[in-house]
Amino acid sequence: MAKCLSFSSSTFLCPPSTSLQRPLSKSSSILHSWSRQKQQKRPLTLSIRAEAVTIPVITFDGENAGTASLDIKTARPETARAVVHRGVVTELQNRRRGTASTLTRGEVRGGGRKPYKQKGSGKARRGSQRTPLRPGGGVIFGPKPKDWSIKINKKEKRLAISTALSSAAVDSVVIDSFNEKFDTPKTKNFVAALKNWGVEPSEDHALIFTTELSEKVRLSSRNIGSLKILTPRTLNLYDILRADKLIFTKDGVEYLNKMYGLKSAIREGDEDEDEDEGGEEGEEEEEQSEEESSETPETAQ
Repeated sequence: MAKCLSFSSSTFLCPPSTSLQRPLSKSSSILHSWSRQKQQKRPLTLSIRAEAVTIPVITFDGENAGTASLDIKTARPETARAVVHRGVVTELQNRRRGTASTLTRGEVRGGGRKPYKQKGSGKARRGSQRTPLRPGGGVIFGPKPKDWSIKINKKEKRLAISTALSSAAVDSVVIDSFNEKFDTPKTKNFVAALKNWGVEPSEDHALIFTTELSEKVRLSSRNIGSLKILTPRTLNLYDILRADKLIFTKDGVEYLNKMYGLKSAIREGDEDEDEDEGGEEGEEEEEQSEEESSETPETAQ
């Protein structure tokens, strides 16, 4: 029988007059199918999507004034829960200060002398008054200062926030800027405004997102325990999920569409390309300056 020429672990070439006496082994068949799948180019699927959500717009007095569109990135339904959960766990764990500290029996002051002799007293033997079994003694396996912070990718964190905002759109409203409506800081007037917007401060947790926050509005709302006013700098995932009612200003909706929309990813890619081009131009300028510096001594001679 003629010999077979093997060119790879998954492909065998034999003369037409010959045939293999036995089929390929299980491992060879698996390797053959794996190489065949590797050669096929499968289309890549995006892990994010963008869906425009319609939010009602109301005036400062609570009257209908049209609708607004919130067009931001969201995670796929099969991965949205995991993305948001990871974002919340990371955010809450990174808030931990990790400064709790206790003293062990070796760190507590005192207890250096044996309180009484080993035998003859009729009591249980004891070598120190600072044993963890007595009041004033050390703590067994107590907490020590620790860094609890964990890492999350920047894009994953932004996707979790945008997904939570999109899912909470059913309980959201958009109002005009209200900074000029409060001439003096007064909590009573702000509570009345919240009721006009469909929020009951004694029952609902409310969140207001605005790009600009005046001092009078901050003073008027700081005594309301169930209210959070966030700006782009303080926007976080936990407060979004905790709120029963979300209130956006028109400027806030425009900011979210700009920073968390689908076009923001393209904008980030363009910035990276610009940085790369800038780095290449800087290297070329450095090379030219080195060449000029090497040529200057020769010209001086």
